[in-house]
Amino acid sequence: MPIPNAAEWELKTQRTGTTSLITLFHSEPSPQALKFVPLILLPFYGWPHTQAGTLYPATEMSFRQTINGAAPTDRGFSVKVDRTQRKVIISFDVIKVSNRHEEWLQGVRQKVGPGELTPQPYWGFDDLQHKAGTKLHNCFYVQADVKRVAGIEYFWFNKVMMLRKFNFEGFLKAIEDGYVLVDFDARTGHNHGTKFRLRQNYLPLLYNEVTTVIAPVQQMQIEEEKELV
Repeated sequence: MPIPNAAEWELKTQRTGTTSLITLFHSEPSPQALKFVPLILLPFYGWPHTQAGTLYPATEMSFRQTINGAAPTDRGFSVKVDRTQRKVIISFDVIKVSNRHEEWLQGVRQKVGPGELTPQPYWGFDDLQHKAGTKLHNCFYVQADVKRVAGIEYFWFNKVMMLRKFNFEGFLKAIEDGYVLVDFDARTGHNHGTKFRLRQNYLPLLYNEVTTVIAPVQQMQIEEEKELV
């Protein structure tokens, strides 16, 4: 989240050791005029929602995929960085679809065939750099250990890093290495938005300047000094 009265700084917080992802920003793919997620991905590549017929209508479809550049999902989707076309592209490869999704794949074959997405959803480098650079120009990254006592959660903020000067090339490399992921979360009745998200501990890769403000050892020393006072 942005820090009030400090437009050039973003604050990102995370529990130490969590497997949850950090949301960097929201951005729908181009060509945006096609409304790609609700009009193409959901009807042609979606599958029945787990609560279709109960919480939602029986026809409710879902398209939820967290996609990275290091390996395709079990439904055959991946992210590719095309430096020639200067685009980050979503790709579909029928060969990569797991056998457990054979029924879904047969539906895809019948509706659109087994080939690549046409057109392919993408983010142009210039637009993506502007979006990411504006949102993540500078950042404080705070990690906390968590423990629960008598049903109450306590947070120990024991690591703080100051990250300056967003590095777009580092961002692209993190997509290729599978650290930055594209997260689609849509159902027939509502598109929750497409997000770029990040794995734990990799935020410093996206910046030119990294300064550790408080390290875990430093925090322990601070607590020990407080006990001596």
